[in-house]
Amino acid sequence: MSQAVETIDSGVIESVSGPVVVATDLDAQMNDVVYVGDEGLMGEVIEIEGERTTIQVYEETSGVSPGEPVDNTGNPLTVDLGPGLLDTIYDGVQRPLDVLEDEMGAFLDRGVDAPGIDMEKEWEFEPTVETGDVVEPGDIVGTVDETVSIEHKVLVPPTSEGGEVTAVNAGAHTVDETVVELDNDEDIAMLQEWPVREARPSGDKQTPETPLITGQRVQDGMFPIAKGGTAAIPGPFGSGKTVTQQQLAKWSDADIVIYIGCGERGNEMTEVIEDFPNLEDPTTGNPLMARTSLIANTSNMPVAARESCIYTGITIAEYYRDMGYDVALMADSTSRWAEAMREISSRLEEMPGEEGYPAYLAARLAQFYERAGYFENINGTEGSVSVVGAVSPPGGDFSEPVTQNTLRIVKTFWALDADLAERRHFPSINWNESYSLYKEQLDPWYRENVAEDFPERRQWAVDVLDEEDELQEIVQLVGKDALPDDQQLTLEVARYLREAWLQQNAFHDTDTYCSPEKTYRMLGAIKTLNDEAFKALEGGAPVEEITAIEAAPRLNRIGVQEEWESYIDDLEAEITEQLQELY
Repeated sequence: MSQAVETIDSGVIESVSGPVVVATDLDAQMNDVVYVGDEGLMGEVIEIEGERTTIQVYEETSGVSPGEPVDNTGNPLTVDLGPGLLDTIYDGVQRPLDVLEDEMGAFLDRGVDAPGIDMEKEWEFEPTVETGDVVEPGDIVGTVDETVSIEHKVLVPPTSEGGEVTAVNAGAHTVDETVVELDNDEDIAMLQEWPVREARPSGDKQTPETPLITGQRVQDGMFPIAKGGTAAIPGPFGSGKTVTQQQLAKWSDADIVIYIGCGERGNEMTEVIEDFPNLEDPTTGNPLMARTSLIANTSNMPVAARESCIYTGITIAEYYRDMGYDVALMADSTSRWAEAMREISSRLEEMPGEEGYPAYLAARLAQFYERAGYFENINGTEGSVSVVGAVSPPGGDFSEPVTQNTLRIVKTFWALDADLAERRHFPSINWNESYSLYKEQLDPWYRENVAEDFPERRQWAVDVLDEEDELQEIVQLVGKDALPDDQQLTLEVARYLREAWLQQNAFHDTDTYCSPEKTYRMLGAIKTLNDEAFKALEGGAPVEEITAIEAAPRLNRIGVQEEWESYIDDLEAEITEQLQELY
């Protein structure tokens, strides 16, 4: 498992400071990948000043000393792209952890490497072009059954000149063997390499008009995200960021899921790694890992690799977008990524910005999130990359730099609330602080595919919850019984909105996923209670009797019903009957 990469120049280590190494006599350019020391630790050039070259090393540097060699490859940090990316677990620089584990066990040796894709496995290539066809960069030349869920589309590299097809080699091939030959002597293989810090080329970015269905009522019903959209989930420790992102990865209706564990605790990533292979895809019935790629860079892994894992994930996402797929990328968490940038920046002695973060923090966050979008690809297909980034503000302080800079970029904000989490209300998304700027452009989809009055029904729920928030201030002063009957009734309806609709059990086999149709009907059942209760109040029924009807508590059990349609039909009829009997 030693390095087998060609190098073009060598230098000597001058000094070592954690993951930052300074070398001299090295002919290098910015972002070149180098191998540091006698053990050949992978690193990247991040600063060049005269004869001194500064390198961030992606591995632990203990034991590395001045005088040891530094070898330059002359190439930026790239990822291998091709069949085999899915159903795989990588570290931050795309080393397949399962392959390395087979070689050396749970603890990896330093300086080891392995290709991001199995170079020996053969794939059955089925061409979609013939001799004489003219292909251009990005065109699809064939397909491979990558997993039981995903057909991998073999693309002409974006850097290709294109040309006329002179030979097509169907059948079983490894990823680096030629499958299509062009008249300009260019050979096309299934394997591509792409620098992670450079966005893959695309056509026009479109306005997203289709929601990314998450299966979570509070998100689909109140604060939707579009396919190709961006969202942030900030919240303090223990508020449910990781579980919320895992729910999105499990149940969102994206074709491909890229999950990045960036600096999170090892036990959380262990749970993901153990759970995902056993999960069933709700849309296909196949294993969920068949359309998922995991990137694990836990908090005990080298800090520099944490800075690169975000770029590795978004590059893989763009590759599948180019095939015409909808990709959902979960980054957990961007705060740990920012902390890695802060540590590297401080070791470089750069001028610090707010709270010690580098002055370019906002620019880096923007560069990452702007690679999301709904695109018309250069091959004429359409694909999307949706990015959901968790943010871990210290002490739950949303005014800290990472949260604030993220909010300036993303268009959906799911604010997690520690108080809700303490009350065991999950997902603990605060409906008063959260928002989505995609609502208006997604409303036509909801009207056409769910119900004509879906936006109006959602707005009714928002209004009730807003009124409850205002009334709670009065209740704190004078008590609930001092309120007029209609306001007491509003509080009761709002309670069912919170407990029966916004609350959802991620660990219940049925309630863990809720379709948009079920979300709509559940909200309709609560609105039936609201409408009939106010009719009863106008008819002279006492508010105490209205709130005491036997049918109302059954609203809390809709989420766990497998036969929810008939359950809601019966419940609405029962609520209407019991309330009409009161006047």
